[in-house]
Amino acid sequence: MISDPQAFLRQLFDTAVAAALPDRSIREHLPPAPEGRTIVVGCGKAAASMAKAVEAHWPAPLEGLVITRYGHHVPTQRIEVVEAAHPVPDEAGLDATRRILEMVQNLSPKDMVLFLVSGGGSALLTLPAADITLQDKQTLNAELLKSGANITEMNCVRKHVSAVKGGRLAAAVSPAQIVTLAISDIPGDDPAVIASGPTVADPTTFADALAIIDKYAIRKPASVIAHLRAAADETPKPGDTRLETADLRMIATPQMSLEAAAAIARGFGITPVILGDAIEGEAREVALVHAGIANQVLRHKQPAPPPCVLLSGGETTVTVRGSGRGGRNAEFLLALTIALNGAGRVWSFAGDTDGIDGTENNAGAIAGPDSLARAHKIGMDAKSMLADNNGYNFFAGLGDLVITGPTMTNVNDFRAILIA
Repeated sequence: MISDPQAFLRQLFDTAVAAALPDRSIREHLPPAPEGRTIVVGCGKAAASMAKAVEAHWPAPLEGLVITRYGHHVPTQRIEVVEAAHPVPDEAGLDATRRILEMVQNLSPKDMVLFLVSGGGSALLTLPAADITLQDKQTLNAELLKSGANITEMNCVRKHVSAVKGGRLAAAVSPAQIVTLAISDIPGDDPAVIASGPTVADPTTFADALAIIDKYAIRKPASVIAHLRAAADETPKPGDTRLETADLRMIATPQMSLEAAAAIARGFGITPVILGDAIEGEAREVALVHAGIANQVLRHKQPAPPPCVLLSGGETTVTVRGSGRGGRNAEFLLALTIALNGAGRVWSFAGDTDGIDGTENNAGAIAGPDSLARAHKIGMDAKSMLADNNGYNFFAGLGDLVITGPTMTNVNDFRAILIA
């Protein structure tokens, strides 16, 4: 029997994060040093920690620049780290991306580019197509984020308004070799979607991007719509000769983190049930499904008898209709808490492995059988707060936010439901 369910859930989360740290895995994936120069470039919330890990294990000279989110800097010696805005890009990211593109051009076949990429890279590595301004790109990102589009859909659109995404960076590197080391935050680990696939052939088209714009009724900015309709410069497709020297190596994934957490649970005598590493959908709807499975455990001891812990990863979405505070994990957890309705012996955690739920300062939150009763006692109505997308303030009011600060990695959401 777990004496402290909340501490147990927090340990599972910490284990999942630790399994995705670059220091643990990057060394075994490094290629041999080339005859010529080694240039390290990259983007993402883990880019700085990845750069530091490369420096620690690289046996030859190297140089380069990576872009990470504000607050995610770590000290490096040979690779410059630039901080920029996420999830909406800014001038710092734009300037750094221009510098990266300049660094990797005019290389020889004897040279090699190491591209370090993790979640958050789409906003950080930002260089719009020539007929689109940074302000246009900022408006597009904001529209996509509030539309309810999933990450694959958002990145399809981003590829087709960019000068570096969708394989364009790899095309610029040719004929030099480019080796991508990736930490996946994408359901299904599709490398063409991680940070919008700057070094990976893009199977999507301008027509696909326009269909997404129409699906979510996105009408601005006008320059982006015009650019997509013109379809003047398609992204590199599979079989493009400029990508023949590209090699991609996945160093951390959501499944790896779920399996690490599952091992900890077994050590406590708790049966882990991994529901999936690529679960998508509206956060509150995904919560209803998870609540249904938890109730099935309580009533019928399926898919496992208590004590067990349901584990899942992936990336939910939130269609914003209210004016409250909260990321997708707070939204999920509040909806789950309402659906469970105080069910005994059930505790739950939801958080983002990068340490930031949406744009808030928390990684996630923890809920228990008494959460609704405690909220009612202090005058908080869970259903009205969910309607207002106000999950952050709900769990802040209970003192149940989990705040870690930036973790320097990112394998997306981590959810754990303990049925004791």
